[in-house]
Amino acid sequence: MFSTLAAFAMLWAAAFPAADPITYEAAVAADPVVVESPENANGSDEGSADLTAEQADLMARDPDWNAKASLYHAGGGGATGNDSLGCRPVAMRTLATDPRVIPRRTRVFIRETVGMRMPDGSLHDGYWYASDTGGAIRGQRVDLFTGNGRGSMQPVMRFNQQRLTISNAGRFDGCPPAWNTASN
Repeated sequence: MFSTLAAFAMLWAAAFPAADPITYEAAVAADPVVVESPENANGSDEGSADLTAEQADLMARDPDWNAKASLYHAGGGGATGNDSLGCRPVAMRTLATDPRVIPRRTRVFIRETVGMRMPDGSLHDGYWYASDTGGAIRGQRVDLFTGNGRGSMQPVMRFNQQRLTISNAGRFDGCPPAWNTASN
């Protein structure tokens, strides 16, 4: 496969000599895998202005954990079935953790996700629910469940392989709620 690809690249380079380099924006625009996100996908100032007293307190205090984040989704070898509590994973709410570091049933607050623009245009409130575990989740690592398919990762893609500041926001019973009702 590599030799076929290399031969094609050499043929392409010979047929079309290099002129100006292609910009990053042009390359991304030509990539069919990239999904366009709504404007202000990196968050919104209006989301930070509407913090509840609890959110403001969690933002102000020192985090309980600093963990490297990765993303997972349903389909294509991602999440299948129920989480480790027996619940259906909830997009933009379910968090997989090492239970020795962040115990299951811990409601956490991830500062970086506050004000994140969701696909429906609403803003994330920063609350996630430690209801899953994973074989590769060891130590100060977390997996953010994004939903169904690779495109569901778009709102949180900038957090992939980044360190996040995580605060303990208490415990929860049952299964994680839908993302739009979780802060209630």
